Amino acid sequence: MNGKLETLIARLQEASSRADLQDAVFLLRDHYDVDHVVYHSVNQSEEPYAALTYGEDWVGRYIEKDYARIDPVVQGCYQRFHPVNWKQLDWSGKSARSFLGEAISAGVGNQGLSVPIRGPNGQFAMFTVSAKAGDDSWQRFTSDHLSDLLLVSHFMNQKALEFGGPDDRTLGRQLSPREVDALSLLANGQSRGQASETLGISEHTLRVYIEAARLKLGAQNTTHAVALALSHGLIIL
Repeated sequence: MNGKLETLIARLQEASSRADLQDAVFLLRDHYDVDHVVYHSVNQSEEPYAALTYGEDWVGRYIEKDYARIDPVVQGCYQRFHPVNWKQLDWSGKSARSFLGEAISAGVGNQGLSVPIRGPNGQFAMFTVSAKAGDDSWQRFTSDHLSDLLLVSHFMNQKALEFGGPDDRTLGRQLSPREVDALSLLANGQSRGQASETLGISEHTLRVYIEAARLKLGAQNTTHAVALALSHGLIIL
């Protein structure tokens, strides 16, 4: 992780309001030199919340037309757990093609990467970066930055949950099966390299699971996360 990104993540950790999150998406947009950055969260207990860099006209149009019903990106993220490259989605339908044309005209960009995030209490969120770019350059961008974007998405989501009320924070202690697996292996003395090999994933992906678990537990570091998970009975030696 480079120094600039570390500074941006530190800004996210220090955020004390949703206004700070709104400022953060603009900083992230400039850091990655993309056209837009969007965080959108939907909780069962709250109204939808978004921090985004889209223009007001496009946001108003999207809401007015209820485009979430036909947006292949939203539908694709609901159906997947891994990052979604927009070009991999089905845009063949007439309504989807019309929507895409309108979105591109509004400056959204012809390329995008969206990270689905599933949290406590049925929470679902998406973190998206988009830009006007060729296929080759976008492929290089996603290859270079995917790991960092996964980390940023979870930091952003954790902060949104903190501002959502105490119930979300309490339920945030619940870990996903992969997060439990990662912490359990570390608790049993495996190194990160050994744990990633055991789980059949890369060390970058393992780091994402560990960092997500740390954020949910409110831990200061990985050792603290393992200790908290053990004390709450979330993992067993």
